[in-house]
Amino acid sequence: MAEKTAKHIKILPIYVLNGPNLNLLGSREPGVYGRTTLADIDLMVTERSKCHGYAAICRQSNHEGELVDWVQEACSQAIAVVLNAGGLSHTSIALLDACRTLDIPLVEVHLSNPFRREGFRRHSYISEAANGMVCGFGASSYVLAIEAVAMLLKGNVE
Repeated sequence: MAEKTAKHIKILPIYVLNGPNLNLLGSREPGVYGRTTLADIDLMVTERSKCHGYAAICRQSNHEGELVDWVQEACSQAIAVVLNAGGLSHTSIALLDACRTLDIPLVEVHLSNPFRREGFRRHSYISEAANGMVCGFGASSYVLAIEAVAMLLKGNVE
């Protein structure tokens, strides 16, 4: 009987949420963000998540409120969140407040290194709620963020 019960345990997915303008990856400022598309990144994230036994749900919105809704949804429907809030990282108190409601791992991700860019990009509200940030490694930043989530979920982070 225990085997049958174990087969029916649902493992919650990792939510990978992307903010404004990330739908333009591959064509928008390729010198800064690279030529990899968001669809390519979604595939990379899905494959890396599977390696750790998790599913990934990848979403993108240009609308702050929709991102807030997804973070709130993640509270009960996800095991962790990887968030690239794009420009909202530097401006959105509403998104910060939603992130603060999470009691699951939250890893902030950026393709570029915001600390090597314009001054206004050096502060992220999301960082105030995140377990950590991965930035500056292009599309690989997302893969590294999945690795960080896996370590957090397994308790392998000091």
